[in-house]
Amino acid sequence: MPYLHAMGAILCWASLPAAIGSGLTGLSIPALMAISFTSAAIFLAARDVMSARSFALYFPGKKASFLGIWGIFIYHLAYYGAMDLAPMAEGTILATTWSFWIVVFSSVLRFRAVKPAILATALAGLLGAGLVISSGKEMDFRTGHMLGYGMALFCGLVWSSFTVALPRLKLKKSPMTAFTIYAALLSDLIFIGSLALGRETALPGARALFSAVYLGCIPLGLSFFFWDRAVTTGNVAVIGYLSYLTPPLAVLLVALVHGQPIHPQVILGMGVIITSAILGKLVMDRIGTG
Repeated sequence: MPYLHAMGAILCWASLPAAIGSGLTGLSIPALMAISFTSAAIFLAARDVMSARSFALYFPGKKASFLGIWGIFIYHLAYYGAMDLAPMAEGTILATTWSFWIVVFSSVLRFRAVKPAILATALAGLLGAGLVISSGKEMDFRTGHMLGYGMALFCGLVWSSFTVALPRLKLKKSPMTAFTIYAALLSDLIFIGSLALGRETALPGARALFSAVYLGCIPLGLSFFFWDRAVTTGNVAVIGYLSYLTPPLAVLLVALVHGQPIHPQVILGMGVIITSAILGKLVMDRIGTG
């Protein structure tokens, strides 16, 4: 079941390009974060209320709350900044390193060392993701985008550290609704500050508003619910390998929904990812029983 939850989160993330296309274009980062996180908070709070039949929401202690702000708010603030400051393909490849670091960090915690075989399979998965993202594009890492590249790499460290730390908190309930409410409040404060400084001059159009709400409810809200269930009950390293499937699934969904052709490099990259995941699981099982 944890791996089905992980695939649920991955499909939520992969659905974004097919569902909204370029609908988010033109939205400022403060507006995007405010609308999407407010939508996500409402979505998750409503789910909790209906599930528990109570309006009492769960808020964890300070340690967990700071982790939530780090993993949810800081990650997305850095991610949107990276995508704004770096070319999309290059920035996405660097941000995808969170899958690699999840495998490495969780393996170090489990085996108390960096196992070369696990490191090799994690790098193979990263290579597969890179093949998918770069398919049909010319990759050009220019020095003028170094800040964006740095923020993208920072994203990888933030989300991976959050993912690995979350199950170690051993909380009595899922904290994701609380984490999302924190992110919504902080995002709203930034947006209000942007309005006060005159940096926001126009309300988003209907398409942009719908896209931001979809982002909040599915790739944020629903995925957070699935991701928490996955990492708190399953093998985090295996989930890290599975997360490499996000880019190829996004491409396949776009092809399915919009009738676009699939570049052969996407199929190759997906094959590399699946192979690395299978080998990684076998390696971990062998080391764990050795």
